[in-house]
Amino acid sequence: MRNISDLIEQHLKIMLIDSPEGAVEIQRNDLAEQFSCVPSQINYVISTRFTLEKGYVVESKRGGGGYIRIQRIELPAQRAIHTHLCESIGNRIGQEAAEGLIYQLEEANVISRREAILLRAAVSRDNLAVKLPYRDEIRARLLRAMLLGLLSKQ
Repeated sequence: MRNISDLIEQHLKIMLIDSPEGAVEIQRNDLAEQFSCVPSQINYVISTRFTLEKGYVVESKRGGGGYIRIQRIELPAQRAIHTHLCESIGNRIGQEAAEGLIYQLEEANVISRREAILLRAAVSRDNLAVKLPYRDEIRARLLRAMLLGLLSKQ
């Protein structure tokens, strides 16, 4: 059975898909009431699953009429993905940023789930047993080479 965080995440993603402008505004307390959970659970889901690395921009306005706005950032057109990847990865990339980029590419159906799993394994700090900053440099080179190789076949 899926946990409450998964259900809230899925609900928000469906709302984003159904939104013509690609953004949703929610009231934290209303959503918490809908899912019979505490408002901090909504904060947790948004702060961990709707990050910039995963392709989302989150704004919040506090106060009586406050809201949380979540907007999906679209990946550039297929032609520009090479440039986007080179700029996103740079000369060094940490594991969290690498996993966020992989997640974003998988969510946009640029890479398959299986490819995403393989990429995550290849760039994991557990498999790159090298000290920083060299580990982040090696991760960047590996990730860029693998992604460009995968995308050149499409």
